[in-house]
Amino acid sequence: MSNIAGKAYAWNVLTPINGGRLIALLKKLSFRLAGVFLPNSLKGLRTLSTIHYARWVIVRDADFPRLSPAQPPEKLRYSYMFFFSDFNGSWEEYVDAFALAIPTSLNLLWWHTVAWPTVAPMQPFHRYIVRNQLFTNHYYSAYPMAAATDIKASRNVRAGVSKLAAGAKALSPGDFQKQYQQLLKELQHELALVGPLPIVSLAAQAVEERERADTHRRS
Repeated sequence: MSNIAGKAYAWNVLTPINGGRLIALLKKLSFRLAGVFLPNSLKGLRTLSTIHYARWVIVRDADFPRLSPAQPPEKLRYSYMFFFSDFNGSWEEYVDAFALAIPTSLNLLWWHTVAWPTVAPMQPFHRYIVRNQLFTNHYYSAYPMAAATDIKASRNVRAGVSKLAAGAKALSPGDFQKQYQQLLKELQHELALVGPLPIVSLAAQAVEERERADTHRRS
C-alpha cells in the first residue's frame, strides 16, 4: 500500500465544506485565531507518542493554482479542508486514539463539513474518514524501521554520548567508567532495536505467509 513506508502511515483526508465561501473564510480565520488565543486546543495530540505530524488546511476554490493565464478559473461547488497526518501503528488504533485525545477539537475542526457525524459514536466517524480518505501516490520515510519514539530516543542517546565524549580526555579511566555507567543507567529506557512492526492482524499475517511461500516456490 502506498500509504505505508516502514512503520509510518500517511493519513490524508479531504472534506468539502458546507456553506460556501463565507463559511470557508470563517473557518480559515478561526484556525488563525485559535493558533494565537488557543494554543493548547490541540494539546491532547502531544499525548499520542505514535504521531509524527498533523495539519489542517482550508483551501477555497480561488486558492487552487492556475498553471497559466489561459487556464480558466475553477468554479467549484465547495471549498475544502485538507487534513494530513503521519503516524505509527494500524489505521484503527490511530483513528480511535485521535478521537479520544481531542474529541471536542475534532468536532470544531470538522464543523460544517459535508456529512460530518461528530466523533462519537466511533463507527460513523470511521465511515466518514474512510469515505473521505485519499491514498498517497508516493510516500517516503527517511527512517522506515523507526517509530516516532525511536527517533526521539536516538536523539537523547546521541546527546548523552556526545556530552560524555566531549569531556572524556580530561577523565581518568576510573572516572570515565563511572560516568559511562551512570549514562548507561540514565539511557536504559531509550535503548531499543528498531525493526518492522509486529503483526497487527491475522489478515496481515496471512498475507506475509503467502508471500514467503510464493518466494520459496520461485527460488
